[in-house]
Amino acid sequence: MNAPNPVHTPTVTTTTADAVTTTLAGRRKHLALIAMLFAVSMTFIDQTIVAIASPAIQDQLDLTRTGSQWVVNAYLLALAAAFALGGRLADVMGPRRMVVLGITGFAVSSALCGATPHGALAGAWIITFRVVQGISGAVMIPAALAVVVAAFPVAERGRALAIFFGVSGALTSVGPIAGGFLTQWTWRGIFWINVPIGILALVLTAFAQIPSTRRSERIDGRGAALVAVGMGLSVLGFEQAQTWGWASPATWGCILGGVTVLLVFAVVELRTASPLIQMRVFAHREFVIDNIVLFLSMIAFVPVFFFASVYAQVSLGYDANQAGLYLLVLFGGFAPAAQVGGRMLDRAGARRPMILGSALAAAGFALWASRLHEYSLGAQWPFIMMAGAGIGLLLGPASTDAVNRSIGASYGEVTGIT
Repeated sequence: MNAPNPVHTPTVTTTTADAVTTTLAGRRKHLALIAMLFAVSMTFIDQTIVAIASPAIQDQLDLTRTGSQWVVNAYLLALAAAFALGGRLADVMGPRRMVVLGITGFAVSSALCGATPHGALAGAWIITFRVVQGISGAVMIPAALAVVVAAFPVAERGRALAIFFGVSGALTSVGPIAGGFLTQWTWRGIFWINVPIGILALVLTAFAQIPSTRRSERIDGRGAALVAVGMGLSVLGFEQAQTWGWASPATWGCILGGVTVLLVFAVVELRTASPLIQMRVFAHREFVIDNIVLFLSMIAFVPVFFFASVYAQVSLGYDANQAGLYLLVLFGGFAPAAQVGGRMLDRAGARRPMILGSALAAAGFALWASRLHEYSLGAQWPFIMMAGAGIGLLLGPASTDAVNRSIGASYGEVTGIT
């Protein structure tokens, strides 16, 4: 990559990722990392905390079973549909601005979810603001990750992202624990807790003095619409498969329709002067491999939160608080392994931690599955930790390597992809 020129003005228009790195590297980078961790903590906790409180929400708001499902699904659907656009907005509008917008939107919509009125409007009210939460998260997460990537030079980036992903992953496990405690008080507390966290994140972001950087390019509205429809339809098909059934034409119509729209999106982007996603980044084999590894590992990792919560409560007889502690065993392996993976990446590159992490995770999940019938945490915990350690070992290196290899593309754009 070309050597960057020093930039001293508070607002910078950049066309390469290198200029942003030089601008941010000397500006309170560790405070910026802490600020971004508080920012994304709301979104990671929210992925699991609402599922724990879902029965209480359904009962107290008198929702139907379908309405209760959409309290969870609306957030995930909006998050998936808007993520690519969120990454691009971080480039064009600047990551600092989009982080602030995302934090504010998430905190305000959380407060409004907690203020859901009783009566006929309850379902529409809470689902609407769950959608706003998802969109706010999609705006915030790529921008926050872009800030962290840009704040640290390449030699320190692996360790910084290991902290980012390690802490973020651990925060996901906080959801079931916090959900159990807060629901005993009121289910509204699971949303209201985001307000003080959001305020703290905004204060830390201001103190971090993150410079305003942006790219002087237009936003591809056509591409944004296509990827939102494609991702939205695909996720909708998978979400509703349990309700509609896997044999339902509606299920496969959504999934295949979404995939078709995404293929159209790829063709359109190749012919667009200022695309939402620079498709040329996929010409780098290593970048593609990094993303395939991330894709497959998340298929294994993310559903564990929901499965383990149900398994712990139904099969092991745990209450909601104990179920959250059951999940903490996973992060007993994940968090330290994430630090080891970051150091391995900084020393010798991503290949070794990705291979070792994949092998360790596969073995851990297989051995964990072989012990599920024993209905005892004592028989399972070593393999739960092994599975978590495998994911922790590979997650940071794969994500960092993908960003480092995306020569010529922006951090917001690439983090939106990964």
